[in-house]
Amino acid sequence: MLELIKVFHQVVESGSFSQAGKSLHMAPSSIARNIDSLEAQLTSTLFKRSTRQLSLTEEGSYFYKQSLKLVIDADTLQAEMRGARDTPQGMLRISVFESFGNLCIAPIIPEFLQLYPEVQVELELDNKLVDLHRDNIDLAIRIGVPQDSGLKARKLLTNRTLLTASPNYLKQHNPIVQPNDLHQHNCLLISQQRQINHWFFNRGKTKQKVSVNGNFISKGGSPLMTAALKGGGVLLLSEWMVRPYLDSGELVEVLPQWTVNHWEGGSGEIFAIYKAAQYPKPHIRAFLDFLISKQS
Repeated sequence: MLELIKVFHQVVESGSFSQAGKSLHMAPSSIARNIDSLEAQLTSTLFKRSTRQLSLTEEGSYFYKQSLKLVIDADTLQAEMRGARDTPQGMLRISVFESFGNLCIAPIIPEFLQLYPEVQVELELDNKLVDLHRDNIDLAIRIGVPQDSGLKARKLLTNRTLLTASPNYLKQHNPIVQPNDLHQHNCLLISQQRQINHWFFNRGKTKQKVSVNGNFISKGGSPLMTAALKGGGVLLLSEWMVRPYLDSGELVEVLPQWTVNHWEGGSGEIFAIYKAAQYPKPHIRAFLDFLISKQS
């Protein structure tokens, strides 16, 4: 019955028989037969089925919650019994936001693959949020802790942001000595899908919310970085993006005595996110440990 329960969990998490079939490499008809068999053994109807929608019945919802620990414990026990005999292998699907993926993840993957030659990595660089269950993703790297209680997270690093500009831009424009001076400057903006953009400044007990405007807006940081390096304006981006250019002198930190963020609550932290409904597979555990070692 345990294998039937695992199929049931995948259907719940994927939202459909077809998506569950893709994740489990099974035909939708096979998924349906597994669910029929489980319902027969339980003498309960677990799903309300229609041509447009698949949803849990009250009994199905109860069974899902009660059986979750059973699945986790079974996977954990199996992994413990295998122990060191479990060699990391197989396809590892990773989703990471574009700038961090290009700068911090892609460069270290060759080293990881040298350590674990039986692993294959499929890397998706995408700034949109993904559903790990529906999109069949093993590991996602995102800013902030996930709200989904069915996911686990490991912190990679604090996402500190710095205000910078090129020396040429600063020479050609009015000096920036306080946050409000930014009203007179072209600011390179991360798209927030709102009419007015604000940057939030903190220094000791002093806080300022400054509205900023600019002629270049992007969902990703890389295009804005290129613009800043060419003297296009003032840039607010994560330290891990701008640090090499600060060290080379191609960018200069602006208002270094202030802490500045895109959001009032701060820039957040970067986490590696993975599914909690199973004991992490060896190749997932290996990559998590590898990531942590690289960020320490």
